[in-house]
Amino acid sequence: MGLRLKYNIALFLACFIGLLAAAGISYSIVQKSAVEEVKRSADLVRANALAVRSYTVNNIDPLLSDNNDILFLPETVAAFSAQTVFSTLQKQFPEFDYKEAALDPTNPADLPNELEKSLINQLRADPDLDQISTVVEREGSKFLTIAFPLTIKQKGCLTCHSTPDAAPPAMIDLYGPDHGFGWKLGETVGAQIITAPMAIADKRARETGIILVAGFTVVFLLVFVITNVMLGRIVLRPVRLMSSAAEKVSMGDFSVPEYKKPGNDEISSLSLSFNRVRRSLERAMSMIDD
Repeated sequence: MGLRLKYNIALFLACFIGLLAAAGISYSIVQKSAVEEVKRSADLVRANALAVRSYTVNNIDPLLSDNNDILFLPETVAAFSAQTVFSTLQKQFPEFDYKEAALDPTNPADLPNELEKSLINQLRADPDLDQISTVVEREGSKFLTIAFPLTIKQKGCLTCHSTPDAAPPAMIDLYGPDHGFGWKLGETVGAQIITAPMAIADKRARETGIILVAGFTVVFLLVFVITNVMLGRIVLRPVRLMSSAAEKVSMGDFSVPEYKKPGNDEISSLSLSFNRVRRSLERAMSMIDD
């Protein structure tokens, strides 16, 4: 097996192992980064919902609440407005889902499922938690679910949710007196729940991983070509010339000219040493002949 082949096998194995390690590490890092990007997108969805809620409470509710004794309009409810606006936004971002769930909601549509109930209870148990994220599997696909606490911070919310007697009669007529009451100021009663498929993060991780692997492969090919050219010029060619000369000298042919590799490296030093040995052998053979 020639020196070049040995070198190329070692180089290929080293680069292949390095490529596998780099691919695994980069995929893990990129996937984590992609998940963080999905979370940032979820933060934007939540920010939009909070803005709609604030606008509804401060601008819409004062204009329409005077008629609540006669006709209750769901548009005055911040949760209804936020979810209605998101349904329009969802047409452009169908991969995201937004829901405001409460343990005891006025509107039955806001009842949580088992996962949502568990997330709400975790937020209720620890007031310092500002969010919870978890990955769940559903129908063979993984989803990233992020829950943000819905805490009663404004006394105005208790008008509709403290007791049935204090609530607008029209709201009681619409939803009944059995649910959505007994809430207290400072209490976490529900959560804003945003869901996005993990396929988004996986797809971005794969795409970025493929780009990185392709880049590493191009670099490997460049290194392979450049090092082989340098190996041939710096090592293999001088060694081949010295080997050819040594073969002829060993057979008694001293007509081959001396070879001296330019430079001060190890191969240059070896060529000088070979020339000295050759001259000594030539003198010895001359003395024997005489």
